[in-house]
Amino acid sequence: MTTALLSTADELRARERHGRRAVVMTMGALHEGHATLIRAAREAAGPDGEVVVTVFVNPLQFGAGEDLDRYPRTLEADLKLAEQAGADAVFAPSVDEVYPGGRPQVRVTAGPMGDLLEGASRPGHFDGVLTVVAKLLHLTRPDVALFGQKDAQQLAVIRRMVRDLNFGIEIIGVPTVREADGLALSSRNRYLSADERRTALTLSRALFAGRDRHAAQEALRARALEVPSTRARAEALSAIGESRAAADAHAVAKAVPNAAAAVRAAARAVLDEGVHFDPPLELDYLALVDPADFTEIDDDFTGEAVLAVAARVGTTRLIDNIPLTFAAPGAAS
Repeated sequence: MTTALLSTADELRARERHGRRAVVMTMGALHEGHATLIRAAREAAGPDGEVVVTVFVNPLQFGAGEDLDRYPRTLEADLKLAEQAGADAVFAPSVDEVYPGGRPQVRVTAGPMGDLLEGASRPGHFDGVLTVVAKLLHLTRPDVALFGQKDAQQLAVIRRMVRDLNFGIEIIGVPTVREADGLALSSRNRYLSADERRTALTLSRALFAGRDRHAAQEALRARALEVPSTRARAEALSAIGESRAAADAHAVAKAVPNAAAAVRAAARAVLDEGVHFDPPLELDYLALVDPADFTEIDDDFTGEAVLAVAARVGTTRLIDNIPLTFAAPGAAS
């Protein structure tokens, strides 16, 4: 298989289409996380379809003082990885090709969701993301586009744009790929020194601590559902040595409304340790949010949630997240 390298919109339009087209948008510096996206796109496109990978470092989504100039550009290696993962074409346009009139005056805005978390830390970031995603969707004309769940807020605002503006394109989120030590794969990981990488692992450790606390609470809550609620049946359990289990389970069941707070506290405890490392972890935010709008969830929340963290280690800013599911009281987990 030979992957075509395209650099202009005219080349892309002239390409003959067969079956479903699946698109993976990247800023280059491809790694195994991107390869996973491309393989998922290959599956989504089907044997008769086509996979197009875009490689474009979008200046609109970088703020003042961010790493636009030093962001890695490795097109030759990117092309090789894309080909090995199953891409049919790589579309790598220049800035002038994407923005022929200079920075566009008309842009897509992310709305209230774009002002939270990443948007609060990087004002205008999501407006830049949505503007280039909208342009690339128009240029590539896919049936389906795939994005990594590591950038959970980005995935959420893209889904909202596609729905609100009737793009008629299926958006698929692909789970985060991690290195063996738990660090989420990112093109920015290459900036980390050995000491900085050790500190950076605090992010995933914090998320895993929150996930483990959540799993323990859910397991005990499920156990509580099995414990008799009547005094007579509780006394019967006590007679066979089950009183401690019954008491513990009921205590946890009563604490379920505070499940979200407990998850946050478990993650926060790990992050607090990272402040004392050398170099220290500089926390930007820890949030437990509803993926529909990225607002913080209440203690009585039920359904899908995202535990997200962002921090700076040295000069490198990193983000990570994991999904969690909060069951309704009285429901089996």
